[in-house]
Amino acid sequence: MQIVNTIGRRKTSIARVYVKPGKGDIKINDRELKEYFLSEIHQTLVKQALAALKLEASYDVTVNVEGGGITGQAEAVRLGIARALVVISPENKPTLRKEGFMTRDSRMVERKKPGRRKARRKFQFSKR
Repeated sequence: MQIVNTIGRRKTSIARVYVKPGKGDIKINDRELKEYFLSEIHQTLVKQALAALKLEASYDVTVNVEGGGITGQAEAVRLGIARALVVISPENKPTLRKEGFMTRDSRMVERKKPGRRKARRKFQFSKR
């Protein structure tokens, strides 16, 4: 019984994902999925890669996730699970790529620049 270890990232969230054959349990930071991600949307996000391949009840997933917010963490977990499923079975890759689960979303928060209120917001201009 081998355990597959992968990593998923999104914004500043990092998810270390461990997938092994089992009956469909998903544990995140030693808590159940429904206990960690209270929102139904985030729970669905995490399960998307497994659902696309119809493997929800085939693998147990254990995740250590840190950094960022709830949505970033959920998307990082999704990427980690998708990568693990490709390691387990490379023929899953085209299906997951077509759904968009294999692509790392590289968008990050733009930094605040000096002399401005926010990253892009300038101070109010007064003509007179």
